[in-house]
Amino acid sequence: MKKFQKKHHEDIIGLAYCVGSINLRPLKITKDEDFLDSFKINTLGAINTVKSNISFLANNNGSVLFFSTIAVQQGFTNHSIVSSSKGAIEGLTLSLAAEFAPKIKVNCIAPSLTDSKMSQKMVSNETIRKAIENMHPIPKIGNGEDFGDLASFLLSQKNNWITGQIFHIDGGRSTLRIKA
Repeated sequence: MKKFQKKHHEDIIGLAYCVGSINLRPLKITKDEDFLDSFKINTLGAINTVKSNISFLANNNGSVLFFSTIAVQQGFTNHSIVSSSKGAIEGLTLSLAAEFAPKIKVNCIAPSLTDSKMSQKMVSNETIRKAIENMHPIPKIGNGEDFGDLASFLLSQKNNWITGQIFHIDGGRSTLRIKA
């Protein structure tokens, strides 16, 4: 990382922390390590990545983009591990947006379940996939293209006035209720 920073520090205008984990289980069978591991991956990793790039981002009036999950605001069963560490990401988004303004913009995208390598165990089962799709007013599993353009814009120099925002990209699941 330091070698890259030294060579490209003038080019660093945006930082996207897209790391995540899906560890779903009832609270009664969780261990402290489950929460600590999730916090290390999702939250401390984000903190340390930003810390090592603050000066470059500030010099370039850059942007930081984090990723959360709609489960933070929706309260899904068996999501206590991921929701607690991603909830910390949402708090970090707001805190850093205030701390770094006006030099660095900080935002967050909170998608619903997205078809990715990490989610393959769930979405590869057709019955589970259909059930999850039907929980969304726009009945599908999201993909990177659903929020890629927004992410690109938020990280670009075209974004000169958006900071401290959590964007729910979730087919309407976080805000709409449809007839079953």
